[in-house]
Formats: sequence, C-alpha cells, structure tokens
Amino acid sequence: MIWRIGAIATAALVALPLLGLASSLLVGRAEMWRHLAETQLHDIVANTAVLLLGVGVGTTVIGTGTAWLVTMHRFPLSRMFEWGLILPLVLPTYIVGYAYADLLAFAGPLQSGLRAITGWQRADYWFPEPSSALGVATLFTFVLYPYVYLAARAAFLAQSQPLLEASRILGRGPWRTFFAVGLPMARPAIAAGTALALFEALADFATVQYYGVPTFTTAIYRIWYGMGDRDGAAQVAVVLLAIAVLLIVLERRSRGRARYHVTSNLRENAGPSDLTGWRAAAAGIACTLPVLLGFAVPATHLFLLAARSDMPQAAPAFLRDAIHSLVLAAVAAVVITGFGLFLAYAGRLVRRRRFNRVIEFASLGYAIPGAVIAVGILLPLTAADRLLGHTAKDLFGLSVGLVLSGTPVALLLAYTVRFLAVGIANIAPGLAAIDPAMDASAQILGARPSTILRRIHLPMLRGPAITAAIVAFVEVLKELPATLLIRPFNFDTLAVGVYRFASDERLAEAAAGALVIVAASLIPVILLSRSIAAAATSNRRGP
Repeated sequence: MIWRIGAIATAALVALPLLGLASSLLVGRAEMWRHLAETQLHDIVANTAVLLLGVGVGTTVIGTGTAWLVTMHRFPLSRMFEWGLILPLVLPTYIVGYAYADLLAFAGPLQSGLRAITGWQRADYWFPEPSSALGVATLFTFVLYPYVYLAARAAFLAQSQPLLEASRILGRGPWRTFFAVGLPMARPAIAAGTALALFEALADFATVQYYGVPTFTTAIYRIWYGMGDRDGAAQVAVVLLAIAVLLIVLERRSRGRARYHVTSNLRENAGPSDLTGWRAAAAGIACTLPVLLGFAVPATHLFLLAARSDMPQAAPAFLRDAIHSLVLAAVAAVVITGFGLFLAYAGRLVRRRRFNRVIEFASLGYAIPGAVIAVGILLPLTAADRLLGHTAKDLFGLSVGLVLSGTPVALLLAYTVRFLAVGIANIAPGLAAIDPAMDASAQILGARPSTILRRIHLPMLRGPAITAAIVAFVEVLKELPATLLIRPFNFDTLAVGVYRFASDERLAEAAAGALVIVAASLIPVILLSRSIAAAATSNRRGP
C-alpha cells in the first residue's frame, strides 16, 4: 500500500505546476492579452511555428540519415562518427547560440577576416544573418539532431541485415531499401526522437532572447519581470503547455499501433556494407558537417574566447556560481535518482495498467518547458508561503519570510519535476532485467518489499542508478529557463552567469562558465557511446 500511495503522491508533485497554471485561468487578464495581441502575439506564433517546423524537418533528416550511414555502411572514420555524432548534445543550445553570434557578427572573426582578405566593404558581400526564426531553427537543428540520431540508430541496430539484403535481391536499390524497409521500421523511434528535439526547441529561452526572436518563453519572462504580472505569465505558460501536449499527441498518433518484429531466424547480422569511391566521400562529408557545425566550431571558438578572457576580475563571482551549481546539481541528482528508483520499484510491485499510467504521468515533466514548470510551481509555493507567514505571525509572532518560494527549495522542486523522467528511464530497464523469480524466492523466505529492494535490487542496480544520477546532474547543471525565473535573490548558477555575461556582450567571460558546463556534459556522452557500442556488439552476436 505504501508504494502505491507514494507513487500517487509523486505524481501529485508533478501535477503541482499544472494546478498552479490552472488556477491562473480564474483570474481575468483581458488587458494583458489585448496588449500582447497588439504588440508581439503575431510574431510569437509565427516564430514558434517556424522553429518547430524547421527543427522538426532538420533534425529528422540529419539524425536519420547519419544514423543509417554509420549503422548500415562502413567508410573511412565511420566508427569514429558512431560516437562523434553524439557530441553536439554536450553543448546547450544557448551556449552554441552565443558562440555563433560572436563568430558571425560584423566585427567577428569570420567577416573581419573576409574583409581583410578581399578588401570588401559591408555592402559588397552577403553574409548569413542568424537573428531570425529560420536562423535560430538552423542553429537548433545542428545541436538537437542527436536526439533523433540516437533513437534512429538504436532502431536500425535492431533491424535485420538479411531482411534488408532480401529487399535488394528483389530489385530494390540502397535508397529504395532505406525508404521501403529501413525507414518504416524505424518510424516510431524517429518520431520519439523528433518529439524530444521539438520539446527542447520549444523550451529554449536564452537563445531566442539573445537573437531577438520573440517566442512564448520570452513572453513569459517579459510579462513576469517586465510587467510584474505572474498570473498573466501563467496564462501564457498554459498556451506553451498546450503546444507541448499537442506535440505529445501528434507523436503518439504518428506511431499509432505500429509494431515491428523480426523473427529469430533473421536476427543474424551479416555486417554493414562497405562504401568506396565517391559514395564513401559523400558519406564522410554528410557525417562531418553536423559534428563540425554542431560541436567543433562553437567549442573551439569558446575555448579561444575563454583563453583571452579577463577571468581574475570575474573569478569570485564565477567560483560562487560554480559552487551553487555543483551543490544544487548534486542534491537534485540524488533526489531525482531516489524518486526514480521508488517509482520504478513501485511499478514492479503493483502490476496494473492504471497504476502504470500514474508512473507515466510522473515522467511527463520532461516534456514540459522549464519556464512553464517555474511559473506553475511558484504560484502555489507563494500561496503556501503567505499561509505559513500568517500562521507563524498569528501563533508565535514571528516573521518567517519566503521559506519555500524564496529559497533553493523551489529550484529543487522544479528540477525534480522537470527531470524525474531521467531517473525513471535509466533505472526502470535495469530493474526489468532482474528475474522476478528472485523476488518470489525472497518473499517465500519472508522478506518484505523494502528488504528485497535493499538487499537484492540495489546492489544489482548500482550501474543504472549511477547513470541516472550523472545524467540528472548534467541536465540540472545546464538548465536555464526555470533557474532564471525562480532562483532566489543573489543566487546565481553557472548557467545564469553565462546568460548574464552574454546579455552584457561579455562573451569572453561567458565562455569560461560555458566550458565548465561542456566539460561536465561530456560524461553522459561517454556513457551513451559505450551503451551504443554494447548494443551494436550484442546485435551482431544475436540472441
């Protein structure tokens, strides 16, 4: 019973920001909506549509195409590309945005070098302008395509090479085989990866703010801080949440009831085919460009900026922000992993469809933009602080201040709701791999569920739990929108510090904090590359 009640309570925790947003709908904000409609609403809707369409198409094409090339073919450096194509995940979108803003600026190194070499003036040449919805969508595409790449590659690894060879024997060439056999079988995974990329694009704040592209996230921040209207910001957040829910529904509908299975006699993998000549060169270029534009170029520029930054002046603030980030991320990682373990084990004990829906609902936070979670959490926490303040003053004559909404407690709650899915997604598969017969044997010997978890499962789940904690740590370290909205006064993190430096056009100082975030983010990428290599080895060996 306690496991069932605990899981329901955790799901209620995730529902807290949704309840906070729902309460805002009871407050009339017609004047705010009228002002928004007269100023930016048209641009906000148009920019959001361009971002979603551009990122959806771009990440699907690049992620699926590169996954097919490195999985089904061998060409020079193809094995290096298997893990190299994941590297853009290391860079948060806002950090890449800052790097390219400096690179592509009129006074930046690229245009300055071009004018120095050619002697041209500004009117003599055309140069791409990233400060538009299409430019930001292009930038997002080269950073977010690994979500589709990882999902598509896992799907392609599970496909049978003999099945694909049979398609070719029947007269279909490589391209027709890809579109007729490989792509349809991977469609559910590709749809899921694309949905994740769209969630990230929808949730971004710092990049679109820096490039001057108004979206719903920038509107939330402007209405909250610029107009001082929390209820109005919450109502805009409801619209953003509705778009996220629509994306989830479309992703589920796109998969439908599609299920693809390969019979056991077709699981032997004959190995990828070799590409030579111009085909090998084309495949190499197709895999090089995403890594180059999504990781190598911005990371190198950040390193060069950090090398010439005036860090001694900013060192005290940098150190303070780093301590805040590391402590918050460490505590949040422990909390997220603990809740993830609790929910995964509760699902193992209570095997009912309705209860599994509760656990799925608890994982919904990852699909909700950070700005939406921030607004939804602060509203009920502020109300709770008022109640605590009045109660403490009436009973004890004390002024307790903002115990919940004005302390890091609000941040930890937001991080837990936002990234709880990370803990569940990493621990649940490891728990499912443990033979239920072990639980049954322990129960026969009189062991309680908590004892079984502590004595049997926890030692076997050390690897998945560590992975969940590391991934959660890095996700919290990179999180900006929620942190920016609900952090306490004079409490900044590395991500907020990077944003503030970049907003002041001090990109050299921002680069140092960005590199710390990038270095920490390399750890889960290494774990991902190892898991992919293990999956590939297992797939080649067969069952």
